[in-house]
Amino acid sequence: MTADVPERPLIPQPPTTVTHLRRAVAKIMPASLPEFASQLDDAVDEAVDPAQQRAEFGPLWRFTTRWAVYVWIQRQPRVAARFQELEDLAVTLDDREQIRAATSELGRILDDAHEAIGYGRR
Repeated sequence: MTADVPERPLIPQPPTTVTHLRRAVAKIMPASLPEFASQLDDAVDEAVDPAQQRAEFGPLWRFTTRWAVYVWIQRQPRVAARFQELEDLAVTLDDREQIRAATSELGRILDDAHEAIGYGRR
């Protein structure tokens, strides 16, 4: 990682709501807004069953959790840079131990993110 990557978060972690997450994505990674909108549409479509006249919250909960974790990582430039570096390494390495180490560190970052947003992995 380069020394010029800021250590402080770009923005505070937003509440885990669609509106707040959309604003955070727009502010710190606007190129991800189309993916955000598409995944939100998919979550709503999955959640609502017009034939049964009912809705489930699971798909929306998964959507907001996924994006809260993404924002938590991306709002911290050093964490985001390391996460990207590890993802790149995990798909290019040939040595099993190095792959295991990279994926283990990725898992720790994701665990930290889930814990930070209040959804510690169980």
